[in-house]
Amino acid sequence: MTREKIVVLDFGSQYAHLIAKRFRMLGYYSEIALPSAALDSFEGAKGIVFSGGPSSVYDEHTPDFNAAILNLDIPILGLCYGHYIMQIGYNGSVGKAAVGEFGFARLALAPGVGGAASACPLFKGIEGEQQVWMSHQDGVLKLGDGFETVGSTKDCPFAATQNLAKKRFSLQFHCEVKDTPCGNQIFQNFAEFCGMQKNWDQDTVLGIILETIKKEADGRNVLLFLSGGVDSTITFALLNKALGQERVLGLHIDNGFMRKNESAQVADAYRKFGFSNFIVEDASGTFLKAIAGLSDPQKKRMAVGETFITVRNDVTARQHLDGTWLLAQGTLYPDIIESGGTKNSHTIKTHHNRVAGIQELIAKGLIIEPIRDLYKDEVRAIGKKLGLPDELVMRHPFPGPGLSINVLCNDGTQGAKDAEELVLAQKELDAIKIDMFCEHCTADLRRSVLPLRSVGVQGDFRTYRFPAVLSFGHEGGGFYHFPRKREKIEACSSAITNKAAYINRTCIKLYQKPGIADSDMKVHEAYCDRRRLDQLREVDNIVLTELHKSGWYDKIFQHLTIDLPYASAADRASFVLRPVISEDVMTARFAMLPQELLQTIVRQIASLPFVDALYFDATNKPPATFGWE
Repeated sequence: MTREKIVVLDFGSQYAHLIAKRFRMLGYYSEIALPSAALDSFEGAKGIVFSGGPSSVYDEHTPDFNAAILNLDIPILGLCYGHYIMQIGYNGSVGKAAVGEFGFARLALAPGVGGAASACPLFKGIEGEQQVWMSHQDGVLKLGDGFETVGSTKDCPFAATQNLAKKRFSLQFHCEVKDTPCGNQIFQNFAEFCGMQKNWDQDTVLGIILETIKKEADGRNVLLFLSGGVDSTITFALLNKALGQERVLGLHIDNGFMRKNESAQVADAYRKFGFSNFIVEDASGTFLKAIAGLSDPQKKRMAVGETFITVRNDVTARQHLDGTWLLAQGTLYPDIIESGGTKNSHTIKTHHNRVAGIQELIAKGLIIEPIRDLYKDEVRAIGKKLGLPDELVMRHPFPGPGLSINVLCNDGTQGAKDAEELVLAQKELDAIKIDMFCEHCTADLRRSVLPLRSVGVQGDFRTYRFPAVLSFGHEGGGFYHFPRKREKIEACSSAITNKAAYINRTCIKLYQKPGIADSDMKVHEAYCDRRRLDQLREVDNIVLTELHKSGWYDKIFQHLTIDLPYASAADRASFVLRPVISEDVMTARFAMLPQELLQTIVRQIASLPFVDALYFDATNKPPATFGWE
């Protein structure tokens, strides 16, 4: 019997699987398909969703789309890029929007749309004005035949449309992300409009994962890289449950990029839970040698990933593990999509578990990835269902490359393009109107641009741009004022990144060592070595210790401490605090820590002899990623 389902067509969006996940969380089975899928792929489909995507519909190379799908007598919902496909499919037009929208926007529903007697089924029970999450530069210029507008924003006149006669809906915004609070209700309303019955729950997911592990292992044993993070730990528990400890070996590699005392803490936690089938390998020297002298973030990530394979081969040889052993990884879907792992997606960053050596093993069927279709919150739910303690399940994410990707590197040179774009970035920043703060803050405000780049993501594309820095008045001792109202900081941050072509982050200066002028601060030649890692470990440990003591560790999704080679001397550094709140990794908001906690952290870090400056990253995702590399 064919299972009823919602089919999500993946046009390359970071959020395609998040759409499918949302429907599953609501209790409706959903599957991903390519937009070029044949019509027989929709057997059992009660509804179809067109995802967003990184392309413009007028690009030379766009995802192949089977236009016959629009002729199916099945309700269809288009989101962002899917919104454009829908309108073009019915003779509408799309072009460059007058104003792009990245981040929050206010959706105003047309009169009579909301409420029980809704004229638009998608907005049944939803109030007339809603916060929504936008990420687009294009826009609908002319509606398709038979469509009407049911919602708009200040800069987007056709933000929500429908053609009830055709059972077609299209939205400019992303209702699959948490930052569109009414998104789940929209999906629930769509599923009900489709006549879909609930047919999916957590027990079903766990059962499918365990059966898939048994099928893919096919009698063979499994070796798993254990970073100590949530994903690999829960993968380890799943493998043990499905296959038994005698067929599973966990390998925790201390790659030299761990947090302070991390490896020992990980081993202790595993033993407490009853895991005895793991070993710890100190390979820090091997990894540090592999990335020595590398400044390009992508090359550094790839070197780390390939070194995992080298170390794995060495360990399996020493442990006399024969060819019956498979390799397992705690890969999440965001790891795959950000690495360009689906047909229509663009690479935002290369993950260590998607380098060439790993891809070769995947092609040969020698890798098991039990949670590859899940997101972080789903994985945590599975971990709790398996009985794992919060100590393991609720740890902040810590990827395999560890702190290495938080140490920004530089070869000490600045090209003509960098110099030119840095000047343009400063001009852009100076021209942006910033008037949302109080009179005192505005009077003391100083603007600058850090002369190094960080990675970001805007409209599903990877960006590599400069961070803006705002300084709000000196308070003595090298410390700077930090505005107290989150909404004002967020509005300012969005205003900068929405309007600037050369900036993708907004930071606030927290501290600069007394006696060091701005003109003394330079970008130095610096790489990821033991000295810089040890410095970062000390700063990072201060932050995490204070987060635990205050109870804020459990209130935020993750804290990243970033080490910048920007200082008055080569043996010194600046650091960035990057606390974020997220549900699914695909979107995030910066976390507004309490003033007292932030001050405690800043003063402790400032007392370290190697710290020249400290910044707070007040940028959401998008336009910035979590980390800076």
